[in-house]
Amino acid sequence: MRFLSYAALLCALCFAGSEVRAENLLDVYQLALKNDPLIREADANRLATREARPQALSALLPQLNLNGSRSDRDADGTTAFFDFTAGAQRSIPQQSQSDSNSFSLQLTQTVFRWDQWVGLQQAQKIVAQAETEYQAAGQDLVLRVAQRYFDVLAAQDRLESEQASRESIARQLEQAEKRFEVGLIAITDVQEAQAAYDQAVASDIAARRSLATARENLREITGAYIEKLDRPVAEMELVPPAPEDPDQWVREAMDQNLALVASRLGADIARDEIRSRRAGHLPTLDLVASRNEFDQSSTQINPDPLTGQPLSSTSDVDQTTDTISLQLSVPLFSGGFTSSRVREAVYRHRAAKEQVERIARETEREARDAYLGVISEISRVKALKQALASSQTALQATEAGFEVGTRTTVDVLDSRRSLLNARTNYLRARYDYILNVLRLKLATGTLNTEDITGFNRWMKP
Repeated sequence: MRFLSYAALLCALCFAGSEVRAENLLDVYQLALKNDPLIREADANRLATREARPQALSALLPQLNLNGSRSDRDADGTTAFFDFTAGAQRSIPQQSQSDSNSFSLQLTQTVFRWDQWVGLQQAQKIVAQAETEYQAAGQDLVLRVAQRYFDVLAAQDRLESEQASRESIARQLEQAEKRFEVGLIAITDVQEAQAAYDQAVASDIAARRSLATARENLREITGAYIEKLDRPVAEMELVPPAPEDPDQWVREAMDQNLALVASRLGADIARDEIRSRRAGHLPTLDLVASRNEFDQSSTQINPDPLTGQPLSSTSDVDQTTDTISLQLSVPLFSGGFTSSRVREAVYRHRAAKEQVERIARETEREARDAYLGVISEISRVKALKQALASSQTALQATEAGFEVGTRTTVDVLDSRRSLLNARTNYLRARYDYILNVLRLKLATGTLNTEDITGFNRWMKP
C-alpha cells in the first residue's frame, strides 16, 4: 500500500507539472497537427519535392554564362650569343611584360535533348506523388491521434477497474477476517481473499504503468501531456457502413487509396526514367551564341643580334569575336555505361510494378478487414452491453448467496472480477468501433478532419 501511494504521488507530480492543453478529440488532433514531427517532416519533404518541376523546366530554358579573366605576366631572363667583333661569348638581359583582359558571354539554347523533355514530364509526376504522400500522411495522423487517444482512455478504464477491484477485494478481505474471528468461515477463505488482494495490488501497478505509457505515446505526437480526455457518451450512435457491401468499399479503395495512388505514380516515374536513360543513345542539338572580347598590351626587350644592344617593342591587341553555331553531339560508344543505366532503370520499374501489386493487395485486405471490423464491433458492443448487465445481476446474486452461506468468498471475487472485465471490454469495444470506422475511411482514401469532428460530437467530459 505504501508503494502504491508513492507511485500515485509520482504520477501526480509528473502530470501536475505539465500544462493541460486540450480535452476533446478534435482539440487533441489540432494540437497534433501543429506539433507532430512526422506531419511536419512530410510537409517539408513535399515543399522540397515541388522544386523538381522548376528544376526540370530550367534545363529547357536559355542558359546564359559570363566568364572573365585578367592576367599580368612579367618575364626576366638573359640571352647568350657569340660576339664575333669581340670574339667572345656575351649575355644580354631580356625582359617581357604583358597585361591581358578577356570576357566571354555565351548563350545556349536546347534545340533537341530528349532526356530533358522526359524529365519535365517526370517532374510533374514526382510533384503529384509528393502531394499524394503528404495527403496520406495527413490521413495517417488522424488515425494515429484517434488510436493513441483511445489507448489512453482504455488504459484509464483498466486502471479504474483494477482500483475498484482492489478496493472491493480489500473490503471482502476485511469481512472474511471478521467472519473468521467469530468462527463463521474457515481460514482458507481468508487466505484466498488475501491472495486475491495481493494479485489485485500487482494488477493495479501494471495498470498504472500502462496508463503512463499510453500518455507518453499521446505526448509524442502532441508535444504536451493531456491529463483529462473526453469520453464517448453512453448513447453514442453505432452506424453501419453505407453501403453495406464490402466489394463496393474495396472498389472505392482500389480507386482512391492514397498509398496505392502514390505507388502507381511511382511506377509511372520509373517508366519515364527508362525513357530518359535511353536518350543517352540519341544525338543532342544545341544553339550556341557567344561574344568574346580580348584586350592585351605587351612590352618586350630583346637584344639586337648584331650589336647586342637591347631593343624595345610594344604591341596592343583589341579583338571582339561574335559566334553563332549549332552544336550536334552524337554518342558513339560509352563503354556500355548508357546501356547499363537503361537496364538498371528497367529493373527498378519492374520493382515499382511489384510494389503497386503489393500495396493493392494490402489495400484490399485492409478495406475488407475494416469493413468487417465495423460490422462486428457494432454487434460486439451490443453483446458486451448485455453481458455487463448480466454480470451486475450475477454479482448481486452471488453476494446474496454469500450472505446466507451458499456461496464462498472465491465465488464473490470471481463475480466481481467478471463484472469489471465486462465493463472494461464494453468500453474498449466502443473505442474499437470508432477506430474501425476511421480505418475503413483511411483504406478508401476519404478520411479527413470532418470525421474527427463527427465523432467529437459524441465526446463529453
